[in-house]
Amino acid sequence: MIFEFFGARKKAVIAMAHIGALPGAPLYDADGGLDKLIEGVLADVEKLQAGGVDAIMFGNENDRPYVFKAAPEGLAAMAAIVQAVKPHLSVPFGVNYLWDPVASVAIGAVTGASFVREILTGLFASDMGLWQPDCAAASRLRHSLGRDDMKLLFNINAEFAHSLDQRPIELRARSAVFSSLADAVLVSGPITGQPADRSQLAAVCEAVRDVPVFANTGVNIDNVRDVMALASGCVIGTHFKVDGNTWNPVDADRVRRFMDVVETLR
Repeated sequence: MIFEFFGARKKAVIAMAHIGALPGAPLYDADGGLDKLIEGVLADVEKLQAGGVDAIMFGNENDRPYVFKAAPEGLAAMAAIVQAVKPHLSVPFGVNYLWDPVASVAIGAVTGASFVREILTGLFASDMGLWQPDCAAASRLRHSLGRDDMKLLFNINAEFAHSLDQRPIELRARSAVFSSLADAVLVSGPITGQPADRSQLAAVCEAVRDVPVFANTGVNIDNVRDVMALASGCVIGTHFKVDGNTWNPVDADRVRRFMDVVETLR
């Protein structure tokens, strides 16, 4: 099972286009401004598309330390950057403003995104404090903006956090689909670049049959066969970077080698 915007593609690969730190964030480069941010993400997008990925997801991973509510300047800047890069896209795209589901939906809606990824359900103790997302507000905003076609990808085990919900992960996944209308379920590792627990991924794939299940972190050329044997696809960022470092630019050779392997699995 896969989304219609992927067409006939199976075992879809969604590649991260990490935007540099946005205005308001401590690491923002005020001298370079938005022009530098656009230039950097566009260079990554060109390499990702040339390597054959199925979709692009724009994210503000560099906005450390992360917030639960987007600042106006960050929200506006990310929307402007995505809109500037959009004419250069040849694949579907999505957005994720960490860690604000309402902001993510707003940016996705105005830029014409096909999907949004976020932590939308649950309660977590995290590096950022108590994490309690508002799925209802995000879903209602999507509807009020006339974007019910924009898929919501539910990351159900947050990075940098521990779930305070003691139900098994597969039950939380089924519940997210049933009660919160998840369009897809994503299973993550404990931190960016680290793989999801295979037993958890397998349990969620077994429990959730009505929507796609994606591996959300830590997928690489060495484990992609095992991941794709279970999941509908994956989200990949760190492995595509120079030296496998999350904060480096995309390495075109890494993308091509990975996608060559994926093609053999389809």
